[in-house]
Amino acid sequence: MSDTKTISLNGESRTTSAGTIAALVGELGLAPEKVAVEHNGEIAPRSQLGEIALGDGDTLEIVHFVGGG
Repeated sequence: MSDTKTISLNGESRTTSAGTIAALVGELGLAPEKVAVEHNGEIAPRSQLGEIALGDGDTLEIVHFVGGG
């Protein structure tokens, strides 16, 4: 079983067992190729979302892109 941690996501406290940013994005039901992520004040390269570990107390801002016409 994964460790549960509390993070700040887009200004709101959230509990997650996701180990990486990519796992969190999946948990949120978002497509990784359509998000921009700021992790603890730094932009997280999309190519590294699966490698960046989440820790208790981390702060994330996630923006997802929606197409339309």
